[in-house]
Amino acid sequence: MAKKTPGYACSSCGHRVSKWVGRCPSCSEWGTVEGVAAPVAVVGTTGGSAARTPSLSGLTPTSPARKVTDIDPTGAEHRPSGIGELDRVLGGGVVPGSAVLLAGEPGVGKSTLLLEVANRWARLGRSVLYLTAEESVGQVRQRAGRTDALSPDLWLAAEHDLETALGQIEVTQPELVIIDSLQTIHANGVEGVAGGVAQTRAVAATLTTFAKSTGIPVLVVGHVTKDGAVAGPRTVEHLVDVVLHFEGDRHSALRFLRGQKNRFGATDEVGCFEQTAEGIREVADPSGLFLHEREEPVSGTSVTVLMDGRRPMVGEIQTLALPSGQHTPRRVVTGIDTGRVATILAVLAQRCELDLMGHEVYAATVGGMRISEPAADLATALALASTCHDHALPTGLVAVGEVGLGGEVRRVPDLRQRLAEAARLGFTSAFVPASTRSSDQVRVSGLRIMPVRTVSEALTELGLSQPVRRG
Repeated sequence: MAKKTPGYACSSCGHRVSKWVGRCPSCSEWGTVEGVAAPVAVVGTTGGSAARTPSLSGLTPTSPARKVTDIDPTGAEHRPSGIGELDRVLGGGVVPGSAVLLAGEPGVGKSTLLLEVANRWARLGRSVLYLTAEESVGQVRQRAGRTDALSPDLWLAAEHDLETALGQIEVTQPELVIIDSLQTIHANGVEGVAGGVAQTRAVAATLTTFAKSTGIPVLVVGHVTKDGAVAGPRTVEHLVDVVLHFEGDRHSALRFLRGQKNRFGATDEVGCFEQTAEGIREVADPSGLFLHEREEPVSGTSVTVLMDGRRPMVGEIQTLALPSGQHTPRRVVTGIDTGRVATILAVLAQRCELDLMGHEVYAATVGGMRISEPAADLATALALASTCHDHALPTGLVAVGEVGLGGEVRRVPDLRQRLAEAARLGFTSAFVPASTRSSDQVRVSGLRIMPVRTVSEALTELGLSQPVRRG
């Protein structure tokens, strides 16, 4: 004997609750809890109470299971898109039958990037269909002419209806489909407006199933919320194969493409692009963008090597200190964590007798670089000591290391790749943590490596160890 037991479940994450609530307690989405009925079979009684177990039924599989050794692996091989930085993040290129979601803030250049992808793909002799639901074909054609993305194998269509869009794909039979965007496509038979929770989930599920069944890769643009997350239910990110984030500062032309999910490769790769009037341009060597070209050395500047994913990037840190008559001096920091700068100022005052606590301190990176890892601590400390003594650091010097509260210089990961990048760009000497394990010690041709245990030891090597106490 079987009966239905009432319950409620979240349509976004599947979390079940016994009574209706306005907000899912698991994923915190609003308005996604709906009533469901789960079949329960009564199989017996114990002490007057029924023991219920879910009813089970088997269906004939659509395709029989096969041995893993009998499956052809060539069906999931990467196909180069023609854009090296995109292929780097994807793990080698676009995989047939994959669903890729590209998210980013408005105006960052998502549509421009995908139009360039379509152009490069078509110039390799492969057809591509660009479906736009946000613009007209005339607007896309105008942008394609401005960015030199005109190719006879590039097809354009403006569709808002999901079924009509699928019909366009069946008629055109492209080898790549680009849809701009996920939140503007409407699925018939699904409640809600385009961009809503139910609509976004239905469109994403349909496009993913279509890609798997036909083998045609689909690249979809996704909107983001004010917090930077992909708009819509969280299940969208679970449905697709790859989730990419395109980000950049509005005041800088530099753009970064990062992988947050990738079923076909690593997620720690970063692609670098530059937004220009002619469109998106690849930046295969971004280190030079973060260095200021000058003929004479200037006090208060230092150079470090950061790791953004697997890519080493050489960047410059600039600092400036001015006497302040205020009780609480200003701290203006750009591109660096403000807390890290405050910590290094305290370490210099307590451990190295270089007191800048009563000064206005300005610290910034060059070229819009954002530093989030502690490997730049030593370079920041050297820059502050340089501005404190008004003495420029030697040309060709890089510093890599984390600074602890005791003034010690701690080891950092990927030291070998950092030093190799510095040597490639012509740097001649490098401060590194002396605590680095022997397996990480490297000898780089043309680069003098100077291990240091503390910040004071590095300052002594540079002749900046004289105490400076300022009120």
